[in-house]
Amino acid sequence: MRRMHITPLIAILGLVLSALLLVNCAPTAAQPARRQGGTVTLALSQEPDTLNPYLASQRAAGEVHTFVVQGLLGVNEKGEFYPVLATDVPTQENSGVSADGLTITYHLRQGIQWSDGQPFTCDDVRFTWQAVVHPKSGAVGTSGYREIESVTCPDAHTAVIKFQTFYAGYLVPFWAILPRHATGDPSVMARWDYNRRPVGTGPFQISEWVSGDHITLVPNPNYRGQPQLDSVVIQFVPSREVALQLLQTAQVTIVGDLVEANLPQLANAPGIAIDKAPSPRSERLLLNLADPNIDTPAEPLKQPHPILADPRVREALELAINKQEIVDHLLFGQATVGTNELNSGAFKCDAPFGEFNPDRARQLLDQAGWRLGADGVRVAEGAPFASDGTRLRLKLQGPSGDALREQVEQVLLDRWKEVGVEAYIENAPTAALFGTWESGSVARHGKFDILIYTTGLPIPDPHSQIETYFASWQIPLASNKGAGYNYSRWINPLADAAIKSAGRTPDLATRRAGYCQVMAEVNRDRPQIYLYARNALVAYRDRLQGVKLNVWKNLGWNAAEWKLRQ
Repeated sequence: MRRMHITPLIAILGLVLSALLLVNCAPTAAQPARRQGGTVTLALSQEPDTLNPYLASQRAAGEVHTFVVQGLLGVNEKGEFYPVLATDVPTQENSGVSADGLTITYHLRQGIQWSDGQPFTCDDVRFTWQAVVHPKSGAVGTSGYREIESVTCPDAHTAVIKFQTFYAGYLVPFWAILPRHATGDPSVMARWDYNRRPVGTGPFQISEWVSGDHITLVPNPNYRGQPQLDSVVIQFVPSREVALQLLQTAQVTIVGDLVEANLPQLANAPGIAIDKAPSPRSERLLLNLADPNIDTPAEPLKQPHPILADPRVREALELAINKQEIVDHLLFGQATVGTNELNSGAFKCDAPFGEFNPDRARQLLDQAGWRLGADGVRVAEGAPFASDGTRLRLKLQGPSGDALREQVEQVLLDRWKEVGVEAYIENAPTAALFGTWESGSVARHGKFDILIYTTGLPIPDPHSQIETYFASWQIPLASNKGAGYNYSRWINPLADAAIKSAGRTPDLATRRAGYCQVMAEVNRDRPQIYLYARNALVAYRDRLQGVKLNVWKNLGWNAAEWKLRQ
């Protein structure tokens, strides 16, 4: 028996933040009861390189540490903040937010213990801030933490956060709390034992990690409820397609991060439930504007990419792509053409679809000094950043083990070839592309031409996402140990000013205008090219109960509620 739940767009993404973000609507708390038992196996097509939430960039890492690590607040399936380690969501009405918005007071739940039995206190909140902002920690997402002036602890169960200036996303920081006693010196965060076996306050804890095969999670004996499962096994598989085969034969229980192209395969599969909802995530191309032959270029404007630093080339690449063709032929019309980072929700920015115009692409490449060679591939002849005779050849890279993305890549290569651009594919595991600075991450060290992958808002408030991906001060550098997600190394003064302006006001209309100005600059300058907007899709054996699709969070966000029908 198969069922499909399709969450209406208005229910998930029609958010009015002034009303929805300040509620205390949490998933049902697990109540102490006799455990029903059983093991759920979650298939992942990538293995994490770290489980430290402040070092990880891979989606796979989040899928694992969500079972273990918690924050002061969470975001439920409706896009509403709810208290987790805090007793309530701070507001001006409950005196949690000062009149000027600079001081946020969190009252912490009492009696909470870490999985090793040590008490959770305000000092762990203070340590989290200290670790994230430490200049040598390598923490990749510092937006919201860097703006904090102090974290003080009037007592063990009260944390007072003082911001230097008003920060619009003030409820976003402390989405994950680090235990001071079970971590280490922030200056060597990349070498913490915690990174492979985090100590948390969530319903599960790591039992074992067998590299290349699986991670086993078992109930946290100090959790404040009673998870219904005996264990959760995170099984690493070669690809999404293998995961679906294992799901259909009941060898795994649940598979997330599915794509629209998987729907026909699952349409009539017995014993499988499918949950689907529009999501804020988009598949995109990320273009490197700096020289990929220089390890971590610190001055991208002075160290330009020989091909992609020219905005005319970037525009030509987009004009050569038939995005609607990708949606119709590869995604069965189940997705929508991508337009910008803010494609839904209260901060949605209206933007035109990228035009498909190969003739205009050819004109731009001619104007940019790339002449068509005898073999159909363009070569530099007066191009501003490339020596004459340089072939217009680009490397396209994405996470391996994704058949749909490989098909999209081939379509891109074919379309670009039609306008004289030669490209080739060199996919790699996500750890190699988006891993830590210390591991030599391709993205963080700037050693790529074009990356193709999916990302999007992890929470309804967009400030952190917009800042970390597009602000010039979020470029990964050797000096900041690879912090930030501005992998394109894009510098745009208008976007920088709009990001700062939007982050310093509580007015939603002003913030939206600022973020939409950033999106307009992105679409004009093209450090990223949006291909299509993704749906959130998860499939699981229908004997698994309690799964709630949450487009803002990972699958295990409410794992304490999961149980297997006997």
